[in-house]
Amino acid sequence: MAARDYGQYSGVTRALELVGERWAMLIVRDLLVGPRRYGELAAGLPRIPTNILAARLKELQAAGVLRRAPRSRVIVYELTPFGRELEPVVLALGAWGFKAMGQAREEQIITPDSMTIDLRTAFRPQVALDLPPTAYAAHVGVAELLIRVDGSRLDVTRGDGPADLAFAAGPGIHRVIAGELDPDRAIATGVVEVLHGRGDLLGRFADTFHLAA
Repeated sequence: MAARDYGQYSGVTRALELVGERWAMLIVRDLLVGPRRYGELAAGLPRIPTNILAARLKELQAAGVLRRAPRSRVIVYELTPFGRELEPVVLALGAWGFKAMGQAREEQIITPDSMTIDLRTAFRPQVALDLPPTAYAAHVGVAELLIRVDGSRLDVTRGDGPADLAFAAGPGIHRVIAGELDPDRAIATGVVEVLHGRGDLLGRFADTFHLAA
C-alpha cells in the first residue's frame, strides 16, 4: 500500500490512500487503454522519475489494482478487475478536469493513451446511434489513432488505417470537442488539417465527441 495514511475511516479516504499518490491515477489511466510494458508506461509518462514509476507500480500491485503478467515472453502490467472498476472514476475526473484545461502550454504534449481516454470521456453513444458507422484517422501531435464508431460502440487503436476522414491537429482539437470552435472554422484556420477524405465529417466527429468546457 502507499505510505500515505490519513488517519480516517471512510471510503474516500481509503481510495486516496490506494491511488491518491502522485502519478498513480495516470498509470491507471494508461492501463485502462491496455496492458503496458514498463518501458511503454515510462514513455507515456515522460516526466515521471524511474524510481517513482517503480514505486507506484509496486504500491498499486500490493493494493490489488494491477498485476504483472507474462505476455509473449515479456512482462506487462495490467489492471485487475478491481482496478478496472476505476474506469468510470477516471472518465468522470477527465470530464471534470476538461472544464479547467484552458490553453495548452508549449511544453505540454498529447500522448496516444491520454487522447484515447479523452475520446472515451467525450464519446456520446446516444448521438452515435443515429449516425452511420464512421472511421477517423486522427494524427494529434505524436498520437496516431484509428477511431471507429459503429452505433454505440467506440474502438480506438494506435496506428493508421482506412478511414472516412483523416485529419491532423494539435491541442486545438480539444476546442472542437468542447464546442468552442466550429469544425468548419477549425479547418479554415488550420487548427485541423484534412489529410484525406470528407472534411465535412469533422462536424460528425464534433457531434460524436463532445464535452462542454
